[in-house]
Amino acid sequence: MLHIVACIKQVPDTKIIKMNPKTNTMDRASAPAILNPYDAHAVEEAVRLKQRYGGTVSVLTMGPPPAVKAIKRCIEIGADEGYLITDRAFAGADTLATSYSLTKALEKIAKTQPIDLVICGKMTIDGDTGQVGPGIARRLDIPPLTSVNKVVEVSKEQGHIIIHRKLEDGYEVIQSTLPCLLSVEKDINEVPYSPLPNVIKAARYQPHIWSVNDLEEVDRTQLGLKGSPTIVSSVWAPQKPQGGDILQGTSNEQVERLLGILLERKELFQAGGGAS
Repeated sequence: MLHIVACIKQVPDTKIIKMNPKTNTMDRASAPAILNPYDAHAVEEAVRLKQRYGGTVSVLTMGPPPAVKAIKRCIEIGADEGYLITDRAFAGADTLATSYSLTKALEKIAKTQPIDLVICGKMTIDGDTGQVGPGIARRLDIPPLTSVNKVVEVSKEQGHIIIHRKLEDGYEVIQSTLPCLLSVEKDINEVPYSPLPNVIKAARYQPHIWSVNDLEEVDRTQLGLKGSPTIVSSVWAPQKPQGGDILQGTSNEQVERLLGILLERKELFQAGGGAS
């Protein structure tokens, strides 16, 4: 029986979010909070592995109290238990401090039920770093398998897992020992609509909520802003690309205009000119 823990995050919906023109920061209040899409696929894969091999799926997140909503969404997908670590001490954490905090929570979970597999989404849509999963693996001293788009086999008895890892020109097949950590691509699966019993269970479910005081042997200098060597000084929206010119007139007139434009940009065609 496997115990799989999916690490998730509640994020603002970046399709809707706006930028504050005065502060050049994201206006998080302008968009609804959702389960990070990559993490939804991680939870779905964990549930599928549970159905294939038996076991339990837990989800873990760090965030403010409203992050309970993301946990409930995971229960709808098919997770069994949810854990939220929330405390002002965690606020302002970068990826290094976040991986440390989540590792401490994973260590506490493992004391109740040993963990065979940790699954994360490839990245979060609000940060796009892809660093938290490998950071957790490093702290737990387990193999990190990134860009996973297929789980071929998991054998707890033999203590190994076989996966496909996505490459630019194909994929590679990797066998790793258990426990290990996977960070998964979106194309690893499709997240279906949740069945009604799961929706009802999620509506009633209350996750385990821990503060920093509930974790063991925590070095507070590695939490939150104190434990974050990196900061985001500003964020801004990229400029929209300018539209192209539409050439009008007869065919000859369009050709002459096009040649004129190319001659104006002749440096692009000179040896050593232009971008490489």
